[in-house]
Amino acid sequence: MKPCALAWNNSGGFFDVPAKRAELKRIETQASAPEFWNDQEAAQKLMSERSRLERAVARQEGFESSIEDAGVLLEFVEEDEASLAELRSLLEPLEKEVGQAETEMMLGGENDALNAICTIHPGAGGTESQDWAEMLLRMYLKWAESRGFKTEILDYQPGEEAGIKSVTFRVEGEYAYGLLSAEAGVHRLVRISPFDQAARRHTSFASLFVFPEIDENIEVEINDKDLRVDTYRSTGAGGQHINTTDSAVRITHLPNGIVVACQNQRSQHQNRAVAMQVLRARLYELELEKRRAETAELEANKQEISFGSQIRNYVLAPYRLVKDARTKLERGDVDSVLNGDIDEFIKAYLLARRAA
Repeated sequence: MKPCALAWNNSGGFFDVPAKRAELKRIETQASAPEFWNDQEAAQKLMSERSRLERAVARQEGFESSIEDAGVLLEFVEEDEASLAELRSLLEPLEKEVGQAETEMMLGGENDALNAICTIHPGAGGTESQDWAEMLLRMYLKWAESRGFKTEILDYQPGEEAGIKSVTFRVEGEYAYGLLSAEAGVHRLVRISPFDQAARRHTSFASLFVFPEIDENIEVEINDKDLRVDTYRSTGAGGQHINTTDSAVRITHLPNGIVVACQNQRSQHQNRAVAMQVLRARLYELELEKRRAETAELEANKQEISFGSQIRNYVLAPYRLVKDARTKLERGDVDSVLNGDIDEFIKAYLLARRAA
C-alpha cells in the first residue's frame, strides 16, 4: 500500500483552520448587517465564498479525524490483521480525497470555482472520430461521477453510424471549470478500428472545449437583432417529449458565428432558455480570451483537430499507453483512464502551469 500523500503545512493542515473560522465569522457579521442585501451582486459573491470556506473547513476536519483514526489503528496492525484491513480501507479513499484537495489548491482563477459547460467535437475521419468523441464523453461523465459532480446533457447530435457529431453538457460542482479547463484541447486515439473489416490501425481526433457557467449577475450584452433562432424536432434519445414537436432550439450569434443548441428539455421555451445560458457563457469566455490573447494556452485549444495539435495521445494498439503531450506524464492502464481516472493528468498539468 502506498503511503497517503498528505501535504500538511506547518500548522498541521492544508490551511490554518482557526484563520478560516475567523474569516467565516467576519462574513457572518457582514451578512447580519441590515444593508447587506442592498448590493445583491456583492452579497451573493460573499455568500458563495462562505459556502466554499465551510466546505473547505469541513473537509480538512474530516481529514484530521481520519488521520487520528489511522493513528489508533496503526498501534494494533502488528497484532491484529483486522486492524490492518481497516487501516487500508481508511487510507485508500483518504489518499484520493487529499489528492483532489491538493489539486484544487492550485485553482485560483477568476472562474475556476464555477460550473463548466463542455462541448466535444469529432475531427476529420467520419465514424472513427465520431465514435472516439463518444468515448471521450463517457470518460468525462465517469470522471464527474467519481467526484460527485452532477452532469446534464444539453445537446446531443448522434453520428450516422455510431458515435456523436457533437455534444454539449454541463458539469455542476465546485471547481468543475478550473479542473476541466486543464483537459481542453485535442485528444488523439490510435487503435485497431472496430469499423474496419480489414482490422487496420486507425488514428482519430476529437476536441474538448470548456466554458465557465457564468453567474447570472454578470452582464453579457446580447442584442436580439444579432440572433437567428431555429427550431427543429429533437433527435436524441429521451422521454415521450422527444421526436413529437419542434421543441429543439438552435441559436446562431450572427456577429461571430457562434452556434449553440439545446434539445433535452421538455419545451421549446426551456430549450431556448438553456441555449441562451450556453451562449452567454461562450460569449463571456470569448471576451476573456481576447483579454489574454498573448498567452499561448488558449490559442492551443483552437488548433486544427488533427495530428500535431493534440494535448494527449491514447494508444490501444500496437501497445497500450496514454501520454500527455504537455507534461509527458504516461499511464499504461488505458482502460482505467478511459473510465474516468484522469485526476493525475489534471494535477500534472496544473503543476506544470504553476511552475511556468
